[in-house]
Amino acid sequence: MPRLESTRAAVLDTHVWVWLSSGDKRGQAFRSFTGQPIVSAISVWEVSMLASKGRLELKPDSRTWIEDNLKDPIEHEPLSPEICVDSCALENFQGDPADRLIVATAMVLGVPLITADREMIAWAKKHPELTILGT
Repeated sequence: MPRLESTRAAVLDTHVWVWLSSGDKRGQAFRSFTGQPIVSAISVWEVSMLASKGRLELKPDSRTWIEDNLKDPIEHEPLSPEICVDSCALENFQGDPADRLIVATAMVLGVPLITADREMIAWAKKHPELTILGT
């Protein structure tokens, strides 16, 4: 697995973005990443949805938290037609549409994905076209 410090850019999975932005101790393992962090537009939707359902508390509110946490150095990646189409062609991938779009974003951009998601990590082990970054 490539090292976090040696990578120029990577897509952050939603939970990693939240952990790093909120100072959550679970994000500690990913703090050595010094490259360009990229957040998919679907992660913005996912965070907003979790907050609206009461599963994630964003202060002072969802919109402000997202605006504050999509600032430099984080780059926001919109959902392009290519990402949307490619997300539907991920062979034997689990059903979560947000995860599909995050993986497709990393693959289309040609950059690694930073995640702690076991299902994504297991899928990547069988599909070398996706690189997962770890500690």
